[in-house]
Amino acid sequence: MADPARARRLAKRITMIVASAIEYRIKDPGLAGVTILDTKLSGDLHDATLYYTVMGSTLDDAPDYAGAAAALERAKGVLRTKVGAGTGVRFTPTLTFTRDTVSDSVQRMEQLLARARAADADVARVREGAKPAGEPDPYRSGQSDPAVGDAGDDDQLED
Repeated sequence: MADPARARRLAKRITMIVASAIEYRIKDPGLAGVTILDTKLSGDLHDATLYYTVMGSTLDDAPDYAGAAAALERAKGVLRTKVGAGTGVRFTPTLTFTRDTVSDSVQRMEQLLARARAADADVARVREGAKPAGEPDPYRSGQSDPAVGDAGDDDQLED
């Protein structure tokens, strides 16, 4: 098992090398919206899993996940060569690309929160003109309940 600090440094270096190569070196149109987010290395530093996300060309366009995955598979050999040259380690890790779904989960949570806010607004709107069903003040103030007794009786002790 490798040193955890060394593994973190190597993972960060691999992320930077692959992201830079995708942006500046590889001229595949399928990689146009790909962003490398994170890299995780196995304990023996032989396998690297790179997490990526894909952006659409505009905010309204849906990302092409299948095209990006195919483009990353085509570029895997070139990227591994660049990682080997850039890191200088004895064994260049194999690269595996996994789409990061955290942004999809965040978007789903935002939708659920928006629905909850809308439901809260509906409840607040219904409550505005509502009147209580019973008496306006159901708690009696100033009167003593004969079943409970007066509050002042507790101060006097009987012998």
